[in-house]
Amino acid sequence: MQEQTLHILYISLGSNLGDRHAIMRRAIHLINNEVGCVDRESSPIETEPWGFESANKFLNMCIRVQTSLSPEAVLDVTQDIERRLGRTLKSVDGQYHDRPIDIDMLMYDNLHLSTQRLTLPHPHMHERDFVMIPLREIL
Repeated sequence: MQEQTLHILYISLGSNLGDRHAIMRRAIHLINNEVGCVDRESSPIETEPWGFESANKFLNMCIRVQTSLSPEAVLDVTQDIERRLGRTLKSVDGQYHDRPIDIDMLMYDNLHLSTQRLTLPHPHMHERDFVMIPLREIL
């Protein structure tokens, strides 16, 4: 029997609609069951919306996941989780919206990838304190 290679994946989570804490817990549970073992979680932080105006503050955190899935498979699963948790609009061309959950892949091992669907590491993570503060906590 061949062992599966485990990859280290960092994910950013954000929520600014609904019961943010419950939605984040549910997202982490689903990621743990469907993507791989969530072995580190940052503390949640509350932040102002980034890139758009809204009265709803975000709850943000980062997690580390050990996964055997490919980056593309992770993207498919996390987008499905977003839909199941109520996300109906995706951000397109810098147009951001309120959302119950946002799941972004930040880093996958030391992989550098640029396709139409996915760029790794995340190209804008260094510009966003709401990503970098929780990410630094678990690195």
